[in-house]
Amino acid sequence: MCGIVGYVGRKEATPILVEGLRKLEYRGYDSAGVAVLEEDTIQIVKAVGKLSFLENKLQKEKPTGNIGIGHTRWATHGKPSAENSHPHADCSGDFAVVHNGIIENYLELKEWLMEQGHVFSSETDTEVVAHLIEHYYEGDLEEAVRKTLQRIEGSYALGILCKKEPGKLIGVRKDSPLVVGIGEGENFIASDIPAILSHTRKCYLIDDGEICILTPDTIKITTISGEIVNKEIFNVSWDAEAAEKGGFEHFMLKEIYEQPAAFRKTLSGRTAGNKVQFPDFHLPMETVSQWKKIYIVGCGTAYHAGLVGKTVFEQLLRIPVEVDIASEFRYREPLVDEETLVIVISQSGETADTLAALREAKHKGAAVLAITNVVGSSISREADFVVYIWAGPEIAVASTKAYTTMLVAEYLLALYLGQLKGLVSDTLAGEIINALHSLPEATDRILKETAKYKEVAEYFKDKHDVFFIGRGFDWAVALEGSLKLKEISYIHAEAYAAGELKHGTLALITQETPVIALCVQQKTYDKTLSNIKEVKARDAQVLAIAVEGDTEVGKYVDDVITIPEINNFVAPVLTVIPLQLIAYYAAVARGCNVDQPRNLAKSVTVE
Repeated sequence: MCGIVGYVGRKEATPILVEGLRKLEYRGYDSAGVAVLEEDTIQIVKAVGKLSFLENKLQKEKPTGNIGIGHTRWATHGKPSAENSHPHADCSGDFAVVHNGIIENYLELKEWLMEQGHVFSSETDTEVVAHLIEHYYEGDLEEAVRKTLQRIEGSYALGILCKKEPGKLIGVRKDSPLVVGIGEGENFIASDIPAILSHTRKCYLIDDGEICILTPDTIKITTISGEIVNKEIFNVSWDAEAAEKGGFEHFMLKEIYEQPAAFRKTLSGRTAGNKVQFPDFHLPMETVSQWKKIYIVGCGTAYHAGLVGKTVFEQLLRIPVEVDIASEFRYREPLVDEETLVIVISQSGETADTLAALREAKHKGAAVLAITNVVGSSISREADFVVYIWAGPEIAVASTKAYTTMLVAEYLLALYLGQLKGLVSDTLAGEIINALHSLPEATDRILKETAKYKEVAEYFKDKHDVFFIGRGFDWAVALEGSLKLKEISYIHAEAYAAGELKHGTLALITQETPVIALCVQQKTYDKTLSNIKEVKARDAQVLAIAVEGDTEVGKYVDDVITIPEINNFVAPVLTVIPLQLIAYYAAVARGCNVDQPRNLAKSVTVE
């Protein structure tokens, strides 16, 4: 997830672009840049790191002009570097492009363009767009953009400049957000409303497949085929702070609601029919065939993702998998060697304990594969192989979309390895892939039940202790649900494998102790019902998380929240979302600082 902004008008573009990027910095902060049309030259200035680095650079080399585009980057293709920062230009310097999204077929396009004589200067997928526009330009920028869009596949919000058409700014959207700001003698494009809010409260919300052609005094919106689109003006009523959060009260809630889009990006370009593919990632068969054991290592939420992954990998690959807490891994002399794959999971890619575990594993001769969200992070650089989750920046300390996309990445990786080794049939792979692609729509349905989660949270807000129970996948998800509740609401919460209750924990169950019972996994459903009856016999109040259409569990519990019916193997991704929402609304009801809970930091970079 990156942030783009564009301006065309009669004022100096550079300060307006930088101001817009400052409002979008939460969307990406590993590099930033601007391109401004200065007389008959597109001047590009960019810098690696936070936006302040670009601002410092602009003090010395500030381009002047009345039209420009800007970008703040969250890397997906190519590590953070000056070359990979946006904006990107073509060979001639006639065109500049900024992009939020992923061009799935960029490799084949890049190879074709290089055969045509184009010279590339970055590792990014975005640069192919600039070269394609150059290739197709014959005096009409709009037509060149349309021909380019017919060639590219994937998701994109684009901002485009052309020095040969100096008064025109073009924006395009497909599966990535884009708004057009309506001014007087000036107009704007941006990824999000915050970037334009200090200049106008009138905007158009651009839909997929629409092209926006802006001049200082006109806005034309068309389909890719050229048909004119008439849109209603959206009048923004939010204040600036609320707008930065997309109208949500907290970043955590915004990120919970971003999960459908995050799933689409994590899956983007990685499946073709019933096959999993990683366009920028390849494991040789001779390497994969020597792995006899897998370790999954992580901290906190990443560790919980690993617990789900254990069952996924064992069932699809039929080899033993151990899951370890990163802070414990290297102190117990783990039995890893050249026949071991160690999977390290870290949202930030900078988690100190996980990085230390990675180094210990490599020292012992193991291959290391990282699942992370941050291109160019220490873990991504030091691992032998990397699968990026592409969740976009996560601002709230409590992880939500990163956790669920970690799960999606594990499913994809397990399928990829299983297919490579001939262990996963096309039929099974197709069923799981179809289920993964159904996640966005199913998640949207869960997110529509706001009133229910608020009602449940009101009950939990005054409780001192909450227990979560489940079996198999449900127990792994229960651990993450209990962590979410305790870290942001400060309610003491614990998760137990449901069958373990009678081995001690049942002594703590009273009528004052609410229990959240996860009853999603069908393989252990009857056993979990028996455990529910045990806690009900001790007068506990029980809330069940079950699958739509379940008419049995409601007979034994006080309340039920359901998730949409989905392939049971993929269900953990959905099961956790109601738990995220219950934790969020309980924290709000208790007046807690949701995004920055006490004593916690987003990325733990010290041991």
